[in-house]
Amino acid sequence: MSYVILDLEWNAAFSKKRKKYINEIFEFGAVKVDDDMNIIDSFTMLIRPVIGKFLNPYVKKLTNITFEELKEAENDYLSAIKAFSEFLGDSVLMTWSTSDLLALLENQSYFTGGQRLNFMKSYCDLQSYCEYILGVGSASRQLGLSACAELLSIPVEGDQHRALADAQLSHKCFKALFKKSVLDEFVEDTTDDEFYRKLTFKSKLITDIRNPLVDRSKMFFDCPECGTRCVQKSKWNVKSRSFKAFFVCPECKKEFAGQVYVKQKYEGIVFTKKIVEPQVDSGDKPAETSANIDTPKSE
Repeated sequence: MSYVILDLEWNAAFSKKRKKYINEIFEFGAVKVDDDMNIIDSFTMLIRPVIGKFLNPYVKKLTNITFEELKEAENDYLSAIKAFSEFLGDSVLMTWSTSDLLALLENQSYFTGGQRLNFMKSYCDLQSYCEYILGVGSASRQLGLSACAELLSIPVEGDQHRALADAQLSHKCFKALFKKSVLDEFVEDTTDDEFYRKLTFKSKLITDIRNPLVDRSKMFFDCPECGTRCVQKSKWNVKSRSFKAFFVCPECKKEFAGQVYVKQKYEGIVFTKKIVEPQVDSGDKPAETSANIDTPKSE
């Protein structure tokens, strides 16, 4: 089996035809990897813009690409996606988070009218896989590519925020964390409607404590010192798109603030808990611990 790690660069361009902004892709970068995690091929291509008439200044600064360069590109989206689909073949497609895949789907819809990426047979969200192996990530914050590389002591080199360089960095993280038995659980079949329903589902944080999806029986805390179930001492308040209340341990009298993020995902409701220690006299920042509690809830 081989894997293709894809990274895209895009520009938010206003479409008069759609009367909304489209994330118009202007660069493909990908590496093909074998079962031994060796790069056996690579793919890079600039795409001539059709929708946008200029590059967002932020994108220009981030990528060091000028709009003039893009206007001189030989390929439009249709020729680029044809070449990439041939490069992909039967490999498992991987991206760092599903944002690139959603941008690809958006461009496919705009330029072809299609609602699927029929050239793709299987897919893996590399960000989710790496978060799982490392035991990090939460409902409120996902692991960025550079942050993952830093955790793994992988030097960030080359033209970061260029598609091929980011694909190569993703490969280094993947190689460092490769576990075939675990990876198989993250590879999804993309040939049915279920995959696309999940892909396009918009996850959201719930901030209304009265929402029936908020199961308060899940919003408890055990003492981080002695493990005793703590007593809630205040009402839940909304803070930073989360619920926060104060707790005290009935045994050791430890006091802390408990913070709970409640996120509605396609698979169900995810509760992420965070313990915030009281401020200390030295002015040190509060210590925090967190844990994910997945509680799928059928609709």
